[in-house]
Amino acid sequence: MSTNQAQHLLNEMAVFVRVVETGSFSEAARQMAVTPSAASRAVARLEKALGQRLLQRSTRKLRLSDSAQDVFEHGRDMLNAAQAALEASGREGEEPQGLLRVSVPKAIGRALVHPHMPDFLARHPQVDVLLRLEDRYMDLYDEQIDLAIRITDRPPLGLMGRRLLRIEHMVCATPEYLARHGTPAQPQDLKSHNCIYLGEEPSDSRWKFRRGEQNIIVPVHGRYAANHTGVRLDAVLRHLGIGSLPRFTAQEALAQGQIVPVLPEWTFQTHYSGDAWALYPRTRHVAPKLKALLDFLGERLKVQI
Repeated sequence: MSTNQAQHLLNEMAVFVRVVETGSFSEAARQMAVTPSAASRAVARLEKALGQRLLQRSTRKLRLSDSAQDVFEHGRDMLNAAQAALEASGREGEEPQGLLRVSVPKAIGRALVHPHMPDFLARHPQVDVLLRLEDRYMDLYDEQIDLAIRITDRPPLGLMGRRLLRIEHMVCATPEYLARHGTPAQPQDLKSHNCIYLGEEPSDSRWKFRRGEQNIIVPVHGRYAANHTGVRLDAVLRHLGIGSLPRFTAQEALAQGQIVPVLPEWTFQTHYSGDAWALYPRTRHVAPKLKALLDFLGERLKVQI
């Protein structure tokens, strides 16, 4: 394809990127102030020029064809570069705009991200957010995710990221439960208690503790397990046993004295603990809407560290 031919397709490429990001011709057309039929024709012209089908169309959804991922990524970089050029020249007068698809683990999304979303939407009235609360791994490229919050040591290969906060877990119980059943003095004492754990994997009932150079694994059991932090907190509050919880889930009940830490001199370790990162596809230019959310989350969540 010649340079002149490529230049003539810049608008078609922009439409294609917006269609993929929104998942809809009609929504892309609304955001770009054109008709859905005009958006469809623009993508068709791009497909004809490239000699390949870019989108698999069905009555329910649009999907990228197998060969279209690179086209989409290059097109997105093109648009981000254009936005960056406008910002650098001081001519970017518009607010960040467009749809942001955000993937967050359920507990973090519900307790830490969702409460701040009204303020973000008010601050950026031209940005829409699709918040997907799912604990399963989601491929950011395959599922067109703009930003994912994940617990990791560092951004995985192919992704960029910003560290947001440290996620810590703890074990706790109500004073009433401990008064009736006794307070564990060491991790091994948990074997005689009713413990409320995640219950998704066998390792969830093998609680790990560290104190200095000591590392102890205690097999625990209980009559109730639940893979939802809010449910486990409620079970603890109902005096059903000693529960494992993220500290951010427990902090309000702790502050009110409804629950107390168990074995506070020990560090409770799980593979759900660690640094929470905001991850996004590797790009030379971060889109304004994504930068706005990254800055906002960094501002709001740093107080949780």
